[in-house]
Amino acid sequence: MRTTEKRTLKMNDHSPGFSENRMIRWCYRLEDGLLILALVSMIIMAVLQILLRIVFHTGVVWGDEFVRVLVLWLGLLGAVSASRNDSHIRIDLVSRYLPERLKAGAGGAMQLATALICGVAAWYGGRFVLMEFEYQGRAFAAVPAWVCELIIPLGFAVIALRYIMLSLNRFRTIIKKSS
Repeated sequence: MRTTEKRTLKMNDHSPGFSENRMIRWCYRLEDGLLILALVSMIIMAVLQILLRIVFHTGVVWGDEFVRVLVLWLGLLGAVSASRNDSHIRIDLVSRYLPERLKAGAGGAMQLATALICGVAAWYGGRFVLMEFEYQGRAFAAVPAWVCELIIPLGFAVIALRYIMLSLNRFRTIIKKSS
Protein backbone atom coordinates (compact mmCIF):
# COMPACT_ATOMS: atom_id res chain seq x y z
CA MET A 1 0.00 0.00 0.00
CA ARG A 2 1.40 3.38 -0.95
CA THR A 3 1.86 6.16 1.63
CA THR A 4 -0.90 8.32 0.12
CA GLU A 5 -3.32 5.41 0.42
CA LYS A 6 -2.27 4.89 4.04
CA ARG A 7 -2.82 8.58 4.76
CA THR A 8 -6.23 8.45 3.17
CA LEU A 9 -7.19 5.44 5.23
CA LYS A 10 -5.98 7.10 8.41
CA MET A 11 -7.94 10.28 7.71
CA ASN A 12 -11.08 8.34 6.89
CA ASP A 13 -10.48 6.33 10.03
CA HIS A 14 -10.94 9.53 12.11
CA SER A 15 -7.42 9.35 13.46
CA PRO A 16 -6.12 12.18 15.68
CA GLY A 17 -5.39 15.27 13.65
CA PHE A 18 -7.99 14.53 10.98
CA SER A 19 -10.25 17.47 11.79
CA GLU A 20 -7.27 19.82 12.11
CA ASN A 21 -5.94 18.76 8.71
CA ARG A 22 -9.37 19.20 7.15
CA MET A 23 -9.70 22.66 8.71
CA ILE A 24 -6.25 23.68 7.48
CA ARG A 25 -7.08 22.46 3.96
CA TRP A 26 -10.36 24.38 4.11
CA CYS A 27 -8.50 27.56 5.13
CA TYR A 28 -6.03 27.09 2.26
CA ARG A 29 -8.90 26.65 -0.19
CA LEU A 30 -10.57 29.78 1.17
CA GLU A 31 -7.34 31.76 0.73
CA ASP A 32 -6.87 30.41 -2.78
CA GLY A 33 -10.49 31.15 -3.64
CA LEU A 34 -10.21 34.74 -2.40
CA LEU A 35 -6.97 35.17 -4.32
CA ILE A 36 -8.52 33.87 -7.54
CA LEU A 37 -11.68 35.94 -7.02
CA ALA A 38 -9.65 39.11 -6.47
CA LEU A 39 -7.45 38.46 -9.52
CA VAL A 40 -10.34 37.64 -11.84
CA SER A 41 -12.37 40.61 -10.57
CA MET A 42 -9.44 42.94 -11.09
CA ILE A 43 -8.82 41.69 -14.62
CA ILE A 44 -12.50 41.94 -15.55
CA MET A 45 -12.85 45.46 -14.16
CA ALA A 46 -9.63 46.68 -15.79
CA VAL A 47 -10.58 45.25 -19.18
CA LEU A 48 -14.12 46.60 -18.83
CA GLN A 49 -12.77 50.07 -18.04
CA ILE A 50 -10.48 49.98 -21.08
CA LEU A 51 -13.24 48.80 -23.41
CA LEU A 52 -15.76 51.33 -22.09
CA ARG A 53 -13.26 54.17 -22.50
CA ILE A 54 -12.24 53.17 -26.02
CA VAL A 55 -15.68 52.32 -27.37
CA PHE A 56 -18.06 54.59 -25.44
CA HIS A 57 -15.68 57.26 -24.07
CA THR A 58 -16.91 56.56 -20.55
CA GLY A 59 -16.24 54.10 -17.75
CA VAL A 60 -17.44 52.79 -14.42
CA VAL A 61 -17.18 55.77 -12.06
CA TRP A 62 -15.74 53.75 -9.17
CA GLY A 63 -13.85 51.24 -11.35
CA ASP A 64 -10.35 52.65 -10.85
CA GLU A 65 -10.72 52.77 -7.06
CA PHE A 66 -12.05 49.21 -7.09
CA VAL A 67 -8.99 48.03 -9.02
CA ARG A 68 -6.69 49.81 -6.53
CA VAL A 69 -8.40 48.05 -3.62
CA LEU A 70 -8.05 44.72 -5.41
CA VAL A 71 -4.32 45.33 -5.88
CA LEU A 72 -4.03 45.75 -2.10
CA TRP A 73 -6.01 42.56 -1.50
CA LEU A 74 -3.98 40.62 -4.10
CA GLY A 75 -0.71 41.71 -2.56
CA LEU A 76 -1.66 40.73 0.96
CA LEU A 77 -3.47 37.53 -0.02
CA GLY A 78 -0.39 36.57 -2.03
CA ALA A 79 1.79 37.24 1.01
CA VAL A 80 -0.52 35.12 3.17
CA SER A 81 -0.32 32.34 0.60
CA ALA A 82 3.48 32.57 0.48
CA SER A 83 3.65 32.29 4.26
CA ARG A 84 2.18 28.78 4.16
CA ASN A 85 5.54 27.20 3.43
CA ASP A 86 7.91 30.01 4.40
CA SER A 87 8.16 31.01 0.72
CA HIS A 88 8.55 34.75 1.17
CA ILE A 89 11.29 36.70 -0.52
CA ARG A 90 14.07 37.21 1.99
CA ILE A 91 17.45 38.81 2.31
CA ASP A 92 19.34 35.98 3.91
CA LEU A 93 22.97 37.01 3.81
CA VAL A 94 23.79 36.01 7.40
CA SER A 95 22.82 32.34 7.08
CA ARG A 96 25.00 31.91 3.99
CA TYR A 97 28.10 32.47 6.06
CA LEU A 98 27.03 30.72 9.26
CA PRO A 99 28.33 27.28 10.11
CA GLU A 100 25.85 24.51 9.25
CA ARG A 101 25.00 23.79 12.91
CA LEU A 102 23.86 27.42 13.45
CA LYS A 103 21.78 27.84 10.28
CA ALA A 104 18.63 26.17 11.63
CA GLY A 105 18.66 28.30 14.79
CA ALA A 106 19.23 31.47 12.78
CA GLY A 107 16.35 30.50 10.50
CA GLY A 108 14.06 30.05 13.51
CA ALA A 109 15.14 33.40 14.90
CA MET A 110 14.44 35.05 11.55
CA GLN A 111 10.99 33.45 11.49
CA LEU A 112 10.30 34.80 14.98
CA ALA A 113 11.48 38.25 13.89
CA THR A 114 9.19 38.06 10.87
CA ALA A 115 6.29 37.08 13.15
CA LEU A 116 7.04 40.02 15.43
CA ILE A 117 7.19 42.53 12.58
CA CYS A 118 3.97 41.18 11.05
CA GLY A 119 2.30 41.24 14.47
CA VAL A 120 3.19 44.92 14.86
CA ALA A 121 1.91 45.61 11.33
CA ALA A 122 -1.34 43.77 12.17
CA TRP A 123 -1.75 45.80 15.37
CA TYR A 124 -1.26 49.15 13.67
CA GLY A 125 -3.27 48.02 10.66
CA GLY A 126 -6.12 47.21 13.05
CA ARG A 127 -5.86 50.64 14.62
CA PHE A 128 -5.93 52.20 11.15
CA VAL A 129 -9.05 50.21 10.19
CA LEU A 130 -10.71 51.21 13.48
CA MET A 131 -10.01 54.89 12.75
CA GLU A 132 -11.46 54.46 9.25
CA PHE A 133 -14.52 52.83 10.80
CA GLU A 134 -14.99 55.76 13.16
CA TYR A 135 -14.44 58.27 10.36
CA GLN A 136 -16.96 56.42 8.15
CA GLY A 137 -15.26 57.28 4.88
CA ARG A 138 -16.22 55.64 1.60
CA ALA A 139 -13.77 53.84 -0.68
CA PHE A 140 -15.93 53.57 -3.81
CA ALA A 141 -19.65 53.39 -4.53
CA ALA A 142 -21.27 52.84 -1.13
CA VAL A 143 -18.52 50.55 0.22
CA PRO A 144 -16.99 51.77 3.50
CA ALA A 145 -13.23 52.29 3.36
CA TRP A 146 -12.65 50.17 6.47
CA VAL A 147 -14.09 47.09 4.71
CA CYS A 148 -11.57 47.50 1.89
CA GLU A 149 -8.69 47.94 4.34
CA LEU A 150 -9.65 45.03 6.58
CA ILE A 151 -7.19 42.81 4.72
CA ILE A 152 -4.29 44.75 6.26
CA PRO A 153 -4.65 43.61 9.89
CA LEU A 154 -6.12 40.22 8.95
CA GLY A 155 -3.40 39.40 6.43
CA PHE A 156 -0.54 40.43 8.69
CA ALA A 157 -2.10 38.58 11.65
CA VAL A 158 -2.32 35.34 9.65
CA ILE A 159 1.27 35.74 8.47
CA ALA A 160 2.42 36.42 12.05
CA LEU A 161 0.65 33.31 13.35
CA ARG A 162 2.09 31.16 10.58
CA TYR A 163 5.61 32.36 11.23
CA ILE A 164 5.23 31.72 14.95
CA MET A 165 4.18 28.16 14.14
CA LEU A 166 6.98 27.73 11.60
CA SER A 167 9.58 28.92 14.11
CA LEU A 168 8.20 26.68 16.86
CA ASN A 169 8.34 23.69 14.51
CA ARG A 170 11.90 24.56 13.55
CA PHE A 171 13.02 24.90 17.18
CA ARG A 172 11.24 21.63 18.04
CA THR A 173 13.15 19.89 15.25
CA ILE A 174 16.45 21.35 16.50
CA ILE A 175 15.73 20.14 20.03
CA LYS A 176 14.81 16.63 18.82
CA LYS A 177 18.01 16.41 16.78
CA SER A 178 20.17 17.50 19.70
CA SER A 179 18.57 14.99 22.11
